[in-house]
Amino acid sequence: MEISEVALREVRKVYGRHLALSSVSTRFAPGELALLMGPNGAGKSTLLGILSTLSRPSGGEIRYGEHEHRYAEEHLRGRIGLVAHAPMLYLQLSSRENLAFFARLYGVARAAEEVERWLARVGMLEAADKPAGELSRGMAQRIALARALLAEPELLLLDEPFTGLDREATELLREELAAARAAGKIVIVVSHELEAVDGLASHLVVLRRGRVAKELREPALSAARIQESYREALA
Repeated sequence: MEISEVALREVRKVYGRHLALSSVSTRFAPGELALLMGPNGAGKSTLLGILSTLSRPSGGEIRYGEHEHRYAEEHLRGRIGLVAHAPMLYLQLSSRENLAFFARLYGVARAAEEVERWLARVGMLEAADKPAGELSRGMAQRIALARALLAEPELLLLDEPFTGLDREATELLREELAAARAAGKIVIVVSHELEAVDGLASHLVVLRRGRVAKELREPALSAARIQESYREALA
């Protein structure tokens, strides 16, 4: 694996006069699921965008194993899977066509077979030919998850992925996150739906005003433990 860890040192992000991130230092290790929490405006989505290489930091250092952030932007993006607030699908294309496009983009071997396998895995075979623009929020999230996992990424980033999911889809996502962690991937999730991540997370990072207010590492963080730590961080 090229992304043996993700290490941040005093990472900053400035938008005009607004300081979105200020001196964020932490590290994310393979085989852990890190839960990123914080109030609105704390910098969670900003940090996820930077880690995905879709945005650049204004200062500080980020390393993906031996590679700097500027290298990762060009050479490691195919090893990074992202599920953002928006599904990031081509609305005029069907679910199958969307996955086929991204499979070709990332050079997935046996792309057609992998597309069908992932459509089945996320329960979307019956709606595979429906335009993405006509999908419900939950169905679009299933395809977004399949798109993010299609290339077997080493780093998986998810921004509020449980929003709009029914119970079945929530359990599916939990299974995929557990499998990714068991496979030694680095998984970072922004979510405040604590029951959905109960027992999955092993690393909690609480951001407040663009800084790390609290970190906690345990093998399996319960929803109650996460809630308690979050309240302490914001007290």
